[in-house]
Amino acid sequence: MTNTRIGELVFLEHFAPLYKLPVPEHLAEPVTQSKLKEKLGRWGAGIVKPDVLAGKRGKAGLVRKVENVQDALRVLRDVAAEEINGQNPRGAYVVQMVPADLEIFTAISYSARTLSPAFTVSLRGGMEVEAISEADKVTVPLNVFQGLNAYQASEALAKLGLKGKLNSRLSIVFVNLWDMFITTGMLRCEVNPWRVTTDGRIWACDFKATFDENNFKARDLGLSWPEYPSRETAFEAEMNAWAAASHQGQAHVSSLGGKKILPLLFGGGASTIITETLTQLGGEPIFLSDFGGNPPYERMKKTAAICFEHHLHQCALLLILGGKANNTLIDVTFSAIADALQECVDAKGPVSIPVVVGRGGARLVQGMVALSKTLSNLRLPYVFFGPDTPITLVAEYAVALMRAGEQRKPKGRL
Repeated sequence: MTNTRIGELVFLEHFAPLYKLPVPEHLAEPVTQSKLKEKLGRWGAGIVKPDVLAGKRGKAGLVRKVENVQDALRVLRDVAAEEINGQNPRGAYVVQMVPADLEIFTAISYSARTLSPAFTVSLRGGMEVEAISEADKVTVPLNVFQGLNAYQASEALAKLGLKGKLNSRLSIVFVNLWDMFITTGMLRCEVNPWRVTTDGRIWACDFKATFDENNFKARDLGLSWPEYPSRETAFEAEMNAWAAASHQGQAHVSSLGGKKILPLLFGGGASTIITETLTQLGGEPIFLSDFGGNPPYERMKKTAAICFEHHLHQCALLLILGGKANNTLIDVTFSAIADALQECVDAKGPVSIPVVVGRGGARLVQGMVALSKTLSNLRLPYVFFGPDTPITLVAEYAVALMRAGEQRKPKGRL
């Protein structure tokens, strides 16, 4: 599975007009003084944003209000040159500022547990999804063939206390959002926030989506997928060089900017599902990885050693997880990981993090015995899950365990 992500600018220019989704006006490069003067004269103010896939642009200070041409040109130039989470923008653009009385969050994605789509809505838009409590959002399981209808969307909004004409208008818009999701081969799409103005107008004010490029629906769009420049991290550079050194086993990583969960994952499809689950739950995985393909001992040991060298002493939890393997000897991979872990601790000092392991396949018991000996020797608490436990449940457990550990940490004195 090859996943491609898009951000707000592609949505504004291609998808929103096609599916009649209301969006504010925008101005993208090339931006001229005359165009800016005309737009800002009508808008009153604009918001400059970088065209980058990294999240939390606002928290990084890269979403900025502008009110005149000189400031807008300067901010467009500055924002386009700023790096965020190791990613460089393709450029910058300015959108009409939309004052709002109400902000709404929506997402449509495939449940990693049921593999069916689900629609989620909350009236606490503008927040990170992991910050929205369960009581403040409603999730509607969907049938992929029947999709989301206006009645279901209306009921979800009513459960959150929103009724009347606005409920009806939003329900129609959300059905259009579903139509876009299902007809284009999206794996996930998120609008956060929808802004509702004092006169009741609705605007989609930020967007991101993930596609499966191999889905015929995505291929038939005829889009040239945007290429975003990125700066290869030292970790990625070392792992990519190691991956190219041999055809035995896989050693694929892609940094995600997270800082909490160190994931050693196995199986391309399983790795994607696990990473999506961790991200949606706020687990902040450090990178996306795939280390399957039956790697021999030395290959797996070096792969794990590179991960540990760069991230072990900064993470909050080590996750070793994959589906049931058909062609990988679990005792070989687990023994290699255990030895790499022991050597990293010997060289750099002890760590105090929980370890969550989930796997299935040939020689699983022998592998668990080898790994448990090392974890016990290092006095690291660990939990093993076998092949009968879904990988998504293991991922959910890992995030819950990590959060419990964070809550138990002593607070600093005031």
